[in-house]
Amino acid sequence: MGISPVPHRTLVNLSSLAARPIHATRRIYRGYVVALLVFLSTGLSIGMTQYSFGEFAGPLQTRYGWNQTQLNLSLAFSFVSGLLAPIIGYWMDRFGVRPVMFVSLFLIAIGFVLRPFMTELWHWLALATLVYAGFPGATVLPAGKMVGLWFPNSMGRMTGIVVSGNNFGGMTMPPLAATIIALINWEWAYIIFAIIMFGLAAAVMVFLREKPRDVEVEMRRTHRPRPSASAAAARAGMSVKRAVKTWAFWLTLIGLVAATFTYQGVLTQLRQHFGENGFAPAAATSAVTFIATMGIASKIAFGRASERFSARKMTVLSTAFQALGVSLMILPFGGIPLIVAGIFIYSLGFGGLGALIVLVVQQTFGLREYASLMGLYQFAQIISIAGGPVLAGRVHDTTGSFDLAFATIVGIFIFGMITLFLARQPKWE
Repeated sequence: MGISPVPHRTLVNLSSLAARPIHATRRIYRGYVVALLVFLSTGLSIGMTQYSFGEFAGPLQTRYGWNQTQLNLSLAFSFVSGLLAPIIGYWMDRFGVRPVMFVSLFLIAIGFVLRPFMTELWHWLALATLVYAGFPGATVLPAGKMVGLWFPNSMGRMTGIVVSGNNFGGMTMPPLAATIIALINWEWAYIIFAIIMFGLAAAVMVFLREKPRDVEVEMRRTHRPRPSASAAAARAGMSVKRAVKTWAFWLTLIGLVAATFTYQGVLTQLRQHFGENGFAPAAATSAVTFIATMGIASKIAFGRASERFSARKMTVLSTAFQALGVSLMILPFGGIPLIVAGIFIYSLGFGGLGALIVLVVQQTFGLREYASLMGLYQFAQIISIAGGPVLAGRVHDTTGSFDLAFATIVGIFIFGMITLFLARQPKWE
């Protein structure tokens, strides 16, 4: 990382350095611009849709009279992300990240900007479907592809930094939504979300670059180590056809599906869970924001650790933190102090998971057909993204709390930890 020392062996080297335009050696590495775009794309998409979900729950229930199950049904429609992910992954491998990412962000923006015009429940569900159709191409697929290409020598830590965009979205979008809702209304909150996403889509078309040759030239221009590693990393790995024949594919798939119950089954319900257990509205929002904030350090730490230990083992540890944290949040004794302890422990593992999902697939199968393989993993996560909110909503409507649903998800976490532990690294061609 950084600029390597200037060689002093010959006068020719010194004179050639002096002959370079000053701006050519001081310009910012373009990879950081690409990383920022992916950081914002994944972070704002998730922050606006998942982290901010609880901020809109009350106003929507008041306006339309929907119960929790009906409201959560929109989260279950995120199964569309899984259905489309293999196709979008294939398109990304074949046509490139930039056009797919642009269309994905545009779909999300349309799904937000039309929400103020809803009159029926099916409108809410249809627009949620549109938003989730854009998710694969705006979040995990470009993150793994672009980081692996632009940062082959520091893939773990840079994946952690880029995917911490999720937490940036969680830190900023719920307070933004809450502020707009309080000062104006929920309709304008969605309109402003849409304007932001339209602007980000335009920035992707202007600034994102992805050709391996362009990356290698840029790495040489900025004196980054091992510039040829980028092209090599883009070619290395297993094909989809060969990967699906390994035990590693299926064991990691089961483990990652189990771990991702945390997103739609736990995270989206926490704002309401805290309020029902004695937190003031502002405190409940702050607790969700704290989880997002802690996740930044968690992603970077787990990303760096994955360069020394396997991402698979780090995912087991991440899931263990979440299982313990959720357990503390639902114990029938201890009250708010125990819930606060659970929030802290849960946030340690929850933050790292976003980076580790990408890194598990990168490390296990390489970048050769990364987007297509990740698309298959996203497809399998239909089980968690659709099952999690339905489970939480039905249990809440029946029992008046999320406790039993959360306890069930803890059991799913434990099962996933076991399958990940049993998986082994396959040999590439």
